[in-house]
Amino acid sequence: MSRIAYVNGRFLPHNSSAIHIEDRAMQFGDGVYEVIAVIGGKLIDVELHYDRLARSLRELNMEMQIPRVALHLTVQEVVRRNRIGEGICYLQITRGSAPRNHAFPSDPRHSVVVTARRSQPASGRVGRLGVYVITTADLRWQRRDIKSVSLLPNVLAKQNAAETGAFEAWLVDKNGAVTEGSHSNAWIVNRDGTVITHQEDVDILSGVTRRRILEIARTDGMEVVEREFTVGEAKDAQEAFLTSTSSFVVPVTRIDDTVIADGCPGSVTKRLRCLYLEAIKQPSFVSV
Repeated sequence: MSRIAYVNGRFLPHNSSAIHIEDRAMQFGDGVYEVIAVIGGKLIDVELHYDRLARSLRELNMEMQIPRVALHLTVQEVVRRNRIGEGICYLQITRGSAPRNHAFPSDPRHSVVVTARRSQPASGRVGRLGVYVITTADLRWQRRDIKSVSLLPNVLAKQNAAETGAFEAWLVDKNGAVTEGSHSNAWIVNRDGTVITHQEDVDILSGVTRRRILEIARTDGMEVVEREFTVGEAKDAQEAFLTSTSSFVVPVTRIDDTVIADGCPGSVTKRLRCLYLEAIKQPSFVSV
């Protein structure tokens, strides 16, 4: 079956879909996006993704031009037409097309693109066996809290990881603190059993899965602290893991040349992954 995409009001064959050559996303990275998990044909935490999308738009002086209900129906239809049981849905809104000019166009008409593809975030081997990550300098702009399509530093970091055989790159600021991954949030469990992740501020993207794991961990009675942690702390930790929409909860068993603890996924990480996979089956997590 050929894939179907939504582009500016039309459902089109994926391989022949296109936006204007002067779209500002192409020329300036002037747009935002969301990636939403699909499990059992249902969108996971979709309202939280729409909330973050609306916030990102506001931070770029862009107001949502498509009603939220209409957007949701469109997203659902793309998932349905592509027969996605388990996978991800990609949603992008740009400032639209206009003659090249750094200043905003007057009265812009936004471009809206929605695609979907199959994947297996819940049953992937990496979630069970763990992964290797590298650390690299965080070279991104100062508003990492906006989910912008301008991702070149993230791409370079991820490519650096790929070339070394790593699953992910953890980004490190000038003070030696881990901010987050190139496309995930970073976590450690210290030797006292405390779950630690970077605090929510402009230095990280506030991940939807990150938010849910914080809730789940606290509800389960775990000690959770949101603060910076250094590369040294991470390498000395009892456990490490990452979270993202596309991978859920993934154990990190090696950072650079350092094996974490005994090199196996830790008990806290495995429990959080198990609790999360159970939680996403609940009505409060899925779209109707």
